[in-house]
Amino acid sequence: MPVSETVLSILWRRTMKKILVTGGTVFVSRYIAEYYVAAGYEVHVLNRNTRSQAKGVTLIQADRNMLGDKLRDQHFDLVIDTGYTCTDVNHLLDALGSFENYIFVSSSAVYPEYSKQPFTEAAPLNANVFWGKYGTDKIEAETVLAQRFPEAYILRPPYLYGQGNNVYREAFVFDCALGGRKFYLPKDGEMGLQFFHVHDLCRFIDILVERKPDQHIFNVGNKDKVSIREWVRICYEAAGSRAEFVNVYDDMDQRNYFSFYDYEYYLDVTKQQELLNTTKPLEEGLKEAFDWYRENRDEVNKKPYMEFIDKNLK
Repeated sequence: MPVSETVLSILWRRTMKKILVTGGTVFVSRYIAEYYVAAGYEVHVLNRNTRSQAKGVTLIQADRNMLGDKLRDQHFDLVIDTGYTCTDVNHLLDALGSFENYIFVSSSAVYPEYSKQPFTEAAPLNANVFWGKYGTDKIEAETVLAQRFPEAYILRPPYLYGQGNNVYREAFVFDCALGGRKFYLPKDGEMGLQFFHVHDLCRFIDILVERKPDQHIFNVGNKDKVSIREWVRICYEAAGSRAEFVNVYDDMDQRNYFSFYDYEYYLDVTKQQELLNTTKPLEEGLKEAFDWYRENRDEVNKKPYMEFIDKNLK
């Protein structure tokens, strides 16, 4: 039976007090840090202090690969690691003094594109031609963590979205909507995407720490895929507009004019749903993302999709 968030909050306040978040300044790790600050926990963030810090956190200023004794005398009830490589994981484990729970935010990029879909947690891991080194680095990081601390939980999300997303995905569509532009859609627009809101990621972490399930690797994500046409339509509506489409059938790399690779994949999230069976509707999550973006446009790393469209597709 899924545990209500109210019950989890009460239990956590009795048992969970001090949290370490690696990073804490950009999108996923920042959202996680702010989520636990808002929940009343003592949140420490580990980063080099080259960006603004979230309100309410305690900064541990250091390069995670040159930590020395900065963590040696501290105890953390929970470590949430958004690292990328086995070196990241090894150095953090070497530096930590003591801790109770460890959550590693990995990626669905660990699954090779040729495997049977939907990918289950038991599917073989290997290089994916679309994700390349990012995916293989995550595989190596997972392997090291599982060997050194088998009690850790490893999460494999699809595309994460929500407030604070600095990747030019939904923000690109918002810009098109705000500019009154038609949207240039790859092929027939039926390619499927799977998303997971960062708030739901945090909710699931709560459940893992409270319930401590026997399974330690989870695919996480919304239950259903959404076509790129439908996703764009929802983004336009979030921005108060209506999408008009131009289908692009030219034999060109769609990453020149669209936010995603020409690659449809799908995760089996049955195991997650046994513990967390509701996720934020895309309409609600993308409206929240738009409201954040409207006030924080300079926080997103933009790409010249529009310039390419205006030069090559119009």
